[in-house]
Amino acid sequence: MMWGWDWGWGAWLAMSVLMVLFWGLVIAGVVALVRYAGAGHTAARPDAGSGRADAENVLAERFARGEIDEDEYKRRSDLLRAGR
Repeated sequence: MMWGWDWGWGAWLAMSVLMVLFWGLVIAGVVALVRYAGAGHTAARPDAGSGRADAENVLAERFARGEIDEDEYKRRSDLLRAGR
């Protein structure tokens, strides 16, 4: 037997720290990969400034379906544009 040639508790501590770092990097890599893969879908989402454009589109669709008349459409459209 080779007594006194082991690294002692320092090796256990180093291996524990390295294991935590390794798994932390693996998890961070998976999260980064998921975010990168999902980044293509964010371009399809409307930005914060297009809320009024969406509201105008909904208003135009309601007018086209006949849910509101021309006067109502013009009144609401003017209100939307005045809010800009």
